[in-house]
Amino acid sequence: MKPRVSVQDSALRNGNFSLRIDPVRSEDAGLYEAQVTYGTEVRSCQVELGVITVTLSPPSPVVENEPLLLSCNSSHRANLVETCWFHNGHLVPTSGTFCSSHGALSILRPAMSDAGSWRCQLRYSDNEIISATYNLQILGFDGPTNPVVYAAAGSAAD
Repeated sequence: MKPRVSVQDSALRNGNFSLRIDPVRSEDAGLYEAQVTYGTEVRSCQVELGVITVTLSPPSPVVENEPLLLSCNSSHRANLVETCWFHNGHLVPTSGTFCSSHGALSILRPAMSDAGSWRCQLRYSDNEIISATYNLQILGFDGPTNPVVYAAAGSAAD
């Protein structure tokens, strides 16, 4: 896993034997065990790393009015009970333009206003709630709704 993994040697003296993984990948999910020997004493602990991913299809850049699919997947082993999507902190109703199914969200005609922070929240049968965020960027025309712009002769027009 090198060079994505590091241990802070300076923290070891204080009993902190933390492992840092940056960036985390889907395949990093699983059980990790740390074992420290001090003299004749052996200490160990186990930590399970769960990973959640949000993917975009088709991949970036997204073009305005072309359908897209945001998918949210987790390594959690319980049954998925509910998926909620939030756009810029607000719950997204899944009707009309937005269709949600099994951890995925379809946006049939993405608009410039759909750009920004999207968060999926997964709730499982063991009441575990896991969420992840994706920053969606959309290419499009962010100008006047009326495609006709008038400018006075001799002036500038944008």
